[in-house]
Amino acid sequence: MTIEKVAFIGLGVMGFPMAGHLANAGFDTRVYNRTQAKAEKWVTQYQGKCFSTPYMAAQDCDIVAVCVGNDDDVRSVVLGEEGVLAALKPGAVLVDHTTTSAELAEQLAKACEAKGVYFVDAPVSGGQAGAENGALTIMCGGSQKAFDTLSPVFDAYAKQAVLLGDNGQGQRCKMVNQICIAGILQGLSEALQLAQSADLDIEKVVNVLQHGAAGSWQMENRAVTMSQDKFDFGFAIDWMRKDLGICLQEAQSKNVTLPMTEEVDNMYASLQKLGLGRMDTSVLIKAYQNS
Repeated sequence: MTIEKVAFIGLGVMGFPMAGHLANAGFDTRVYNRTQAKAEKWVTQYQGKCFSTPYMAAQDCDIVAVCVGNDDDVRSVVLGEEGVLAALKPGAVLVDHTTTSAELAEQLAKACEAKGVYFVDAPVSGGQAGAENGALTIMCGGSQKAFDTLSPVFDAYAKQAVLLGDNGQGQRCKMVNQICIAGILQGLSEALQLAQSADLDIEKVVNVLQHGAAGSWQMENRAVTMSQDKFDFGFAIDWMRKDLGICLQEAQSKNVTLPMTEEVDNMYASLQKLGLGRMDTSVLIKAYQNS
């Protein structure tokens, strides 16, 4: 397929720069956002057009990407008379970058198949910085043909895109990703408690450890700010709890227990009660400080 027209649905902290990368890459880009002012702002920064409904944005497009909040948000922009699916032409590809349940991905795949279009579930990792720098990691579920078609689109805003299997497998891989982050942050929170009590220089600790077996993105990018009590940025725990809830539901359906994930989720729930729901996930350290 020669990709000419693309649409991007959802211009939040991730979608806004992702759609911008598409426009900068030369694609004829159309956008929709629930808050029209955000779409109009996007048009002032990039070459493209904004529309008042998902249907209008998706009309005659070869690729339509969605990046919204949760399962219900995806349904609201994809399904119905004014949704993306009703506008898609045969052979087009719908790609969902939202982190959702695998169940929704499988449902949308069936709905797309009935319409003669392709569907790829493609949650992303890398956060706002990854979106802005065009350096996201994309985990995909769908057919090889649809995945290959999306290659030039992914090249615009990702450093890596991998096909994990059939529809739903991209979302399941993202669940694994979120569980890993939860565990790393829990370990980092405990480690920093000991480091601070021992009067260690946290920057020096990070500099020496990040190059060894304990190194991680979270250590490199969050350990110092955690020690400085800075959390007003990044990936909010409100969103992380949404993601961990999806992980726990999937685990239950597979008869798998996730005790660490449950523990971290409960810690985040306690932090939400303290009014910290919009703080970065690294605020987990406060659950230890407040215990």
